[in-house]
Amino acid sequence: MKRIGLIGGLSWESSAEYYRLLNQIVREKLGGMHSADCVMTSFDFAEIEALQAAGEWDAAARLMVDAAHRLERAGAECIVICSNTMHRMAGEVQAAVDIPLIHIADPTARAAMMSGHETVGLLATIYTMEQEFYRSRLTIKHGLSVIVPEDEDRQTVNRIIYGELVRGKVRRKSRAQVVAVIEKLHTLGAQAIILGCTELGLLVKPEHSPLPLYDTTALHARAVVNFAIGEASEGI
Repeated sequence: MKRIGLIGGLSWESSAEYYRLLNQIVREKLGGMHSADCVMTSFDFAEIEALQAAGEWDAAARLMVDAAHRLERAGAECIVICSNTMHRMAGEVQAAVDIPLIHIADPTARAAMMSGHETVGLLATIYTMEQEFYRSRLTIKHGLSVIVPEDEDRQTVNRIIYGELVRGKVRRKSRAQVVAVIEKLHTLGAQAIILGCTELGLLVKPEHSPLPLYDTTALHARAVVNFAIGEASEGI
């Protein structure tokens, strides 16, 4: 089994979910007492969020590259960024290390295409919904059509993520608001929804949604385990 290197704390709420999923999937696949061989470096998310809000992406990239170097020195054989938004600097991270970065958008896009969902709605942080780094990965590399919510709904989803989910608050009222956004995306032509923030899967489950959901955290974790146990070979 290859050692998995996790860049976490982005936020720790979803990092904990990554750790649970990785170990659960390894046990599912290998049985017995098996669990994931992994190392993690975990940020103080307040520092990262401040850089995001200030648009200091170059400074954030330097921190991410340093984290990847530390994981590589610790024996990691792949890099996992436990955040959709921080894949904004996936290219810089991959270029800085000699081990593969397993990109969160790729297993998500493959799952959608395999299910015949070529037009997807994207729910995420404001940065992931509005900037090109993530949507272009889905459209150019994988051929998906991506619909994002209207401005007011983007603000609502972003507020729920940063004001509640990264703080460990999961509220029924907020779930209803997100489901309402999903319903609007359906009317715009979305066939399914990508939960493009690693905390959104903590709030919205398949039974809540009128459309199929692609939980990037769960799909990413499974792709990482497949790589670690030799069932797949993938990187950026």
